[in-house]
Amino acid sequence: MVGYHSPTFNLLLCFHFISVLCSPSSPTHLCSPNQSAALFQFKTHFSINQTASKDCEYSYPKAKTTSWKKGTDCCLWDGVSCDNITGEVINLDLSCSCLSGTFPSNTTFFLLSSLQRLDLSFNDFRKSKISSNFGRFPSLTHLNLFYSWFSRPVPHEISYLSNLVSLHLSDRPITDLIGFQAPGPILKLEKSAVNGIVRNLTKVREIYLDGIDMSSIDPNSFVNLSYSLASLSLCRCHLRGKLPDNIFKLPNIEYLSLDENSKLTGQFPKSNWSSPLVILSASMTSLSGELPESFGDLKSLAGLALLSSNFSGSIPTSLGNLTQLEFLFLSYNYFSGKIPSSLTNLAKLGLLSLRWNQLEGSLPETPNAFPNLDFLDLSNNLLSGTTPSWLYTIPLVHLDLGNNQFIGHISEFQNRLLSLNMLVLKNNSFRGPIPSSISKLVNLSFLDLSSNKLNGTISSDMFSELHSLQYLDLSSDTLSLSSNNSVTYVLQGSKNLSVLDFSNNRIRGRLSKFPWKDIEFLNLRSNFIEGDLPELPPNIRFLSVSNNSLTGTLSGICNAKFIEILDLSHNDFSGVIPQCIGSFSQSLSSLNLKMNKLHGAIPSTFAKGCALKNLNLNSNHLEGPLKPSITNCKDLQVLDVGNNMINDSFPHWIEALSELQVLVLRSNKFHGPITAPTSPQSLLKLQIVDLSCNNFFGPLPTGYIKDFKGMINILDDGKGVRYMGERNYSYDYSVAIAVKGFEIELMKILTIFTSIDLSSNNFEGQIPRDIGELSSLRGLNLSHNNLVGHIPSSLRNMTRLEWLDLSSNQLSGQIPTGLLDLTFLSSFNVSYNQLVGPIPKGKQFNTFENGSYHENEGLCGVPLSRGCNNNVLGQPPPAPWMNSQEDDGSKLEFGWKAVAIGYGFGFIFGAAIGCARLRTGKPKWLVTLFEARRRRR
Repeated sequence: MVGYHSPTFNLLLCFHFISVLCSPSSPTHLCSPNQSAALFQFKTHFSINQTASKDCEYSYPKAKTTSWKKGTDCCLWDGVSCDNITGEVINLDLSCSCLSGTFPSNTTFFLLSSLQRLDLSFNDFRKSKISSNFGRFPSLTHLNLFYSWFSRPVPHEISYLSNLVSLHLSDRPITDLIGFQAPGPILKLEKSAVNGIVRNLTKVREIYLDGIDMSSIDPNSFVNLSYSLASLSLCRCHLRGKLPDNIFKLPNIEYLSLDENSKLTGQFPKSNWSSPLVILSASMTSLSGELPESFGDLKSLAGLALLSSNFSGSIPTSLGNLTQLEFLFLSYNYFSGKIPSSLTNLAKLGLLSLRWNQLEGSLPETPNAFPNLDFLDLSNNLLSGTTPSWLYTIPLVHLDLGNNQFIGHISEFQNRLLSLNMLVLKNNSFRGPIPSSISKLVNLSFLDLSSNKLNGTISSDMFSELHSLQYLDLSSDTLSLSSNNSVTYVLQGSKNLSVLDFSNNRIRGRLSKFPWKDIEFLNLRSNFIEGDLPELPPNIRFLSVSNNSLTGTLSGICNAKFIEILDLSHNDFSGVIPQCIGSFSQSLSSLNLKMNKLHGAIPSTFAKGCALKNLNLNSNHLEGPLKPSITNCKDLQVLDVGNNMINDSFPHWIEALSELQVLVLRSNKFHGPITAPTSPQSLLKLQIVDLSCNNFFGPLPTGYIKDFKGMINILDDGKGVRYMGERNYSYDYSVAIAVKGFEIELMKILTIFTSIDLSSNNFEGQIPRDIGELSSLRGLNLSHNNLVGHIPSSLRNMTRLEWLDLSSNQLSGQIPTGLLDLTFLSSFNVSYNQLVGPIPKGKQFNTFENGSYHENEGLCGVPLSRGCNNNVLGQPPPAPWMNSQEDDGSKLEFGWKAVAIGYGFGFIFGAAIGCARLRTGKPKWLVTLFEARRRRR
């Protein structure tokens, strides 16, 4: 039969074809030569750099193009996939491929016309522009240029890709060389491109445009987005204006993220809101209003994040209907009222954060609440009452109830909380002992029970098994240690501690060798610790043992090469200040050794690059001159060497300290004239100057006073009350000065506090008119000098002045009536002068008593018993004068009587006195009245 072939023949024919196909002499590639050439040419444009893909999120960076070899089948190259029939390249995945270089705009790469999927994410194309040729892939369904360092603008030709199902153009945040996020996106979308995307991409299911500048886009442009859209992410896009609520109602939307668009406004739909939303995130926006009960209709919702926006009102009870909800973040808003008990029924909820709102009332007492919750943060609200039992039984990993108003005892933690890693109950009113079950929380790494009313003793075994503990804060309670124990002994098992704060407690005993090799922050201030200071751990950065009874020398500090804050004040340390202070001054920012028994000279070893901002050596027995090596500390803000025995002339070299704000030289042996500054416009930032109780003479230092720009027109910047200090460590600088007749220690220095005290010297001549230009000065004391002439009328310009002491001089003439304009003035003393004429009447002057004017025989009028007549304006008899610098108490009579009879204190002094400590040598009743915190010995 014609055409018939036997089975044997057919079998032989098959073997023939197979042998031909497999013959080494006849290679056949699926990939066409032109496709292979196009890819290979594309490869040559880029170098391989591992850092180009350092942020790769999905896999380890791999230089895929290194496998691309000439003469091999490109369909077998890494990242390349071809159509099995035509051999055309249809998928190209070069994500995380370490490509670095400029992306060419007219490369043969764009000849791969059959591409369906293109992924160039996580590479570095060095801010190349996105070529309009990306619109030449008619079959493309997936385009991913995520984090690839393309630059603006996005071409509108992208919208020609009408078959796109997934569009991912998200841009990375720009970071500078030290890792901080810099402002502004790189990519930008114009209106034409957005309109094209909305109009043409009718099949698209995913759109990710995070970090792209859309500041010129009206949010209403998104009204007609494709109904097929399932995922939309528009984070950090600089969107502004009102967002149309139909975006929340797209019929297939499952993922919607609008985070970090601070000028984006709008509200959620109040009705008819049923969608398949699974994740909704709109944090750090200006969306506002109450959350509608319609949220309860989102039955598929698994995650809701609305942090740092402007939402208010009550948390809707309907959220308890969201049975699929796994995380709920409503922090940093203005929610008020109680936490709905319905939330406790959410069986799948694992993360709940409601911190920084205005929620109040007690926590729900629902039995079996939150069965799977492992993260709970309710901190910084107004919550009160006792804590419910379920809180101690659910398997939490993170629990933060800090900064509320909870009361009662902290209950014992049950075995299900053994996984607890972080426990914060600070700033409440919990009382009683620390629960013993703390010792069983072996996974605990962070524990903060500070600022409560906890009491009792800490046993030696409470922390012995907490080997993972890194952060422990028990400050500002009334805790003590069991007998014969020390802090170092009780915590010797927690060798991984990096932060330890036991300040403001009742800790006694001595310090043995510190057992924590990695500790960086150690605060033991205001306890009853005694004995010597051990050698400091090598990595310590913050150490405060102030207000204890430590003794011995400071030789143990020399091991701390990285120390930034060192506060050893208010102890009984003796000996000299170690020269090693200078060797780590490049890291040391604050050194406070005040109120000790140190002697000898101040070290002269402060080297170039010194980082000191605060140097406080007040109230020791230091001698010798100040050394100019301090000028190497260019950032110095506070220099306080008051109440020592320093014998020196005025240190003009301080003019090099351009950041200096506080200068205290009081009660030393400084002497000589203060001549004109050698550098014009120096010390411009000085706000507190205290040179009192020395032996300076000559005219007042007018040349310096004229440059005190820090005392002129200090304006409120709207940031509220602030203090000088190290914000990274919440550490405030302090200073000892005389205010309104008595010496105090300001434990915090207001940034707007200003004062000048040149009292108890031998200055002579007239008060310069220029001093009246210091319009923001709060206090001026020129008493106990040899000043003559009239009180300058320019003082009326010092409208913020709260105290003025010109007593015990030889001033003459009348009290200027312009001083009536000083409406903040609450303390005024011109006693022991030669003033004449009527005392001004009205305003603050109606509050001053006789002591303000004592021993001015020519003065008359209220409050004095002498009435004014035509004869009183004559020359008064000489006033008694005391040239001695020694104070027998008589000259200070006014200051103490004034306080005793209830003189006003003024705003600044009122704000500061709560942080002040009165120094010794004053009436005991007044010390008791004003002492802000007791020095514990």
